[in-house]
This record gives sequence, C-alpha cells and structure tokens, in this order.
Amino acid sequence: MRRILLALSAISLAVIVVVGYLQSQEGRGSSPPKPRNPSAAEVRSALADSPPQLAALHRQANQLIPGAQKALDARVRALRGHPIVVNVWAAWCGPCREELPVFQRAALSHGRQVAFLGVDVKDSRDSARALLRSVPLTYPSYEDPDGHAYGHYHIIGTPSTVFYDAGGRQTYVHQGPYYQPAELTRDIRRYALGEGTQA
Repeated sequence: MRRILLALSAISLAVIVVVGYLQSQEGRGSSPPKPRNPSAAEVRSALADSPPQLAALHRQANQLIPGAQKALDARVRALRGHPIVVNVWAAWCGPCREELPVFQRAALSHGRQVAFLGVDVKDSRDSARALLRSVPLTYPSYEDPDGHAYGHYHIIGTPSTVFYDAGGRQTYVHQGPYYQPAELTRDIRRYALGEGTQA
C-alpha cells in the first residue's frame, strides 16, 4: 500500500511539473513588452479617485514590506470587497523580470478596481530593489525570504499569479509568466472581476 501511495505521489508531482512547464511556455513565441516606465503624471492620472483601500496600496508603490505570508494574508483579508491579484516573483528569476512590465501596465489599467500585490520570494533585498528601480510598480511587494508562498499557494515556481474575487475567495492560480498584456487582462477579467462567468 505504501509503495502504491509513493508511486501515486510521484505521478502527481510529475503531472504538476509538466503542467507548470507548459504554462510557463505560453506566449513564448512573442516577446514581452519593452519596459517603458510611466511618468508620475501618467500614474496620477491612471489611479486618480481610487477607493481608499486601493489608494493606500498606491501610496506604498514599489515598497518591499516585511512580514512574509502572515502579513500578506492580513492584507488580503483587509482588502475584502476588492478583487485581488497577487504576483509571486524574484529578481533572480529571468521570466519574472520579463513579466514585470506586463504587471506594471495591468496595475495602471485596472488599479482603480483591482488590488495588486507582489510577493518577492527567496531574494536578495538589494537585487529586488534594483529590479524595482528599473521597473517600478504602483503597488507594494511582501518579502518572503523563506519561500512560504510556495507551500501556501501550492505553486511550483516563479513567477506565479494568484487571483481572488471581491469576496476574498481564491479563484485561480496561474503557474508561469504572462508575457502579453492581453493574457493577463483576460485572466483578471475572468478570475478577479468575474466577467463572463456564471455566479
């Protein structure tokens, strides 16, 4: 019986790895957008009149916040009433570096409706800050030096993205990068905003 359980566990792990790899290859045929950092005026215009809880996130733009998964979970609870997108990234992760401009754009486009948060896993603070200087984000990221996000969200690598609806229910985990804005926008609409889905 124990051998059967071990074999099933190995098969399950292999399936997860293959699915994660295939998802990570989505959009590989086309290049991610070149980083073009928005001006301060563009950011102010895009995020003006955001609801108070989302405006509080914007005031913490580009910050690395300590507290790991516990602090992130508390923030997610505090944001109930707003859809949430949590992006798990690291400066040492090549696909993450390519993906960040896509999140930069999405957070500007949807930042009045959707709460964006980052999780910087198993990273050097200096490296993370250097990356955020080159691709500044309009939302904060929580430091996760021990990689608690992997087990908490059942993800197999970075980048990964977790979606919550406005009721605080986790609706989807995307394993792998988003290389095109349209792909991320599609999933924000479906899994965070609930557009095109039945109640």
